Amino acid sequence: MSRAGTIDGPQLARDRGTVSGTLGIDALPRLAASGCDAATLRYRVRGGVNSAGRPCLAVEASGVALLACQRCLGAVEFPVDLSVELELVASEREILGADDDLDRVLATNEMDVASLVEDEALLVLPMAPMHGRCGPDAGQRDPDRAAPFAVLAGLRKGGGGDG
Repeated sequence: MSRAGTIDGPQLARDRGTVSGTLGIDALPRLAASGCDAATLRYRVRGGVNSAGRPCLAVEASGVALLACQRCLGAVEFPVDLSVELELVASEREILGADDDLDRVLATNEMDVASLVEDEALLVLPMAPMHGRCGPDAGQRDPDRAAPFAVLAGLRKGGGGDG
């Protein structure tokens, strides 16, 4: 895997340039800290102008993130497929003062490509990843141990209470 490096965002937009590569989990520390055990993301960042004629970066990434299921704690493969256009702005005031739905990012001469990709990947990951249906091999439960609610149901059916 490669480390993406930095780009001059405004220059990339002016030149309509492109950078691309592959990032592993070692280049995505915030993704790793969020509970992602492994990830491989292929990315492409293209410079250009948006429909309003403002400089922008189009960030695309695809790959797979390995997350922990919130039900069984087994591994869940989550496909990442994102494409977003980020308008380049000169100040945080422009970002905070915007009253539309455009995504914006502070334009600098040293923008970290891995951070741009990681920001967008974090936004598409589920807050509570889960299998559609957890299988017996997907979880941490001991198969010889009875499920707690099954034990309670058995006690209720067995007539052991005052009814």
